[in-house]
Amino acid sequence: MIIASATFVKGITGPDPILHDKIPQIAFVGRSNTGKSTLLNSLAGRTLAKTGKKQGKTTEINFFKINGAFYFVDLPGYGFAQGGKETREKIRTMILEYLTKKGDKPRAIALIVDSKVGLTDFDRDMLDILSEEGHRIVVILNKTDKLTQKELAAAEASVKTAFPAAAVLPYSSKTKKGTNLVLETLLARK
Repeated sequence: MIIASATFVKGITGPDPILHDKIPQIAFVGRSNTGKSTLLNSLAGRTLAKTGKKQGKTTEINFFKINGAFYFVDLPGYGFAQGGKETREKIRTMILEYLTKKGDKPRAIALIVDSKVGLTDFDRDMLDILSEEGHRIVVILNKTDKLTQKELAAAEASVKTAFPAAAVLPYSSKTKKGTNLVLETLLARK
């Protein structure tokens, strides 16, 4: 699949009509510092999401229209946020409301995991929530260019053992290895 167009539509922090406009959504969620925004930019082939050396830059739910047909939805990273405990709680609530809202469900939720770190307790909690809500989950093991084949196989096996129902895909934002498979899997209708 080729992404020919990608434009920022809006950022939201709560209820909004965009959540119910019937345009399919592919949501990206993950712990801060997993390279979520870099991955989004890599898949789109252009800069959409803000990235930087400091983690916790995304503080809204950002909607990007892709090929005029669907949204990439960039959720804030969890587990860390600039601004302290109050900001972390606000972001946590925003993420949970998006994931548990009634109405239009995302076509898929991509949980971004740093392949070198593996699943954290935060990721396991997120996977539990996504499973309970009946979301189609795609775990993307990011930063795979930093692993040997043996380390990558172990990382994939670890996630598959913990959550057998989730699709697990290796990806490298740096080399873009795995782009087609990730996009095809995320856009599949089930």
